[in-house]
Amino acid sequence: MHRTRFFLPLLLSLSLTAANAQTPKHRTENVVLVTLDGMRWQEVFGGADTSLFRQSKHYYADQAALRKEFGQGTAVQRRQALMPFLWGTVAKQGQLHGNRDAGSLVNVTNNQWFSYPGYNEILTGAADNARIHSNDPLPNPNVSVLEWLNQQAAFRGQVAAFGSWDVYPAILNAKRSGLPVNAGMDPVPGPGLSPQEQLLNEMLLTTPSPSGTERLDSFTDQYAQAYLKRKKPRVLYIGFGDTDEFAHAGEYGAYLHAAHYTDEFLRQLWDYLQSDPQYKGKTTLLITTDHGRGAAAAEKWRSHGADIPGADQIWMAALGPDTPASGEARTGQLYQNQVAATLAQLLGLNYAPTPATGKPVGSVTGSGSRK
Repeated sequence: MHRTRFFLPLLLSLSLTAANAQTPKHRTENVVLVTLDGMRWQEVFGGADTSLFRQSKHYYADQAALRKEFGQGTAVQRRQALMPFLWGTVAKQGQLHGNRDAGSLVNVTNNQWFSYPGYNEILTGAADNARIHSNDPLPNPNVSVLEWLNQQAAFRGQVAAFGSWDVYPAILNAKRSGLPVNAGMDPVPGPGLSPQEQLLNEMLLTTPSPSGTERLDSFTDQYAQAYLKRKKPRVLYIGFGDTDEFAHAGEYGAYLHAAHYTDEFLRQLWDYLQSDPQYKGKTTLLITTDHGRGAAAAEKWRSHGADIPGADQIWMAALGPDTPASGEARTGQLYQNQVAATLAQLLGLNYAPTPATGKPVGSVTGSGSRK
């Protein structure tokens, strides 16, 4: 009898210790979400399509130079040359989903297959085909996960967004949400701007953009990183656009270069996150795109939309302390509407504002399931 009373507490203590040892500690405290507008999964996983080099007419039109930089070797070698950070770091320390040739599928759930519907789905967690059916800069009636997070006490004033496309303030309904959203040709407002931000504002006003109202991604990158260093937000969204702009123009060489230098932006971003005490070992990087594009045949790669087969096919990647380093996925079906809930769950929160909201990607958050 006395022996039983002695061993029961001991056994309970050992059981609790074992359970705690098997439960991984949640470590993500910050999330940076990045989108590459209209970046095809075909180049992400297969590298440059050398048959499209001839379509470069005005930018990077030297086919020999393109072939030397991006067109050598196997698909694995070409993708490494195109996006070295994605394949040298994310694929080794995180996850990549969407290589359809390998059996990993990622799709949008909206039926529009272009930008505003795609960003609405990414950021709110659900398609809205009834109300979001154009790229017009109409205020989004839906509340994004960023706006929702900004309403939580722990994240109030700690969420921000930067984008090249001038429609982002409407997509995130900046007037209603109160989120700081800097996009298009708008300078970053003061006060308290760093010398770098002041210089960027001066340069932005004197640097014409090829697309008029959409600024070049180099500005978006520098603005976002300057804000990150000055304000230290817990959640940051960065929307790049050069890949889509050059693809629409049929400038395949410029499209490849845009993917390449955006990959470098990501490397610099990650290097900073790993050097700062607030972010090091406590930050997850999510990367995806708003829509796919057509196949290379008949120049469908330049376009997207519901009438372009394959434009609903996308990809996503994740790198962070709670994401197992499983690398390139070979199976599974994921959806664009899962990004918002995944972002929230990485921060320890449950985001499910409607029954249509996509579920978190378990393999990314560390809970196991891909659905």
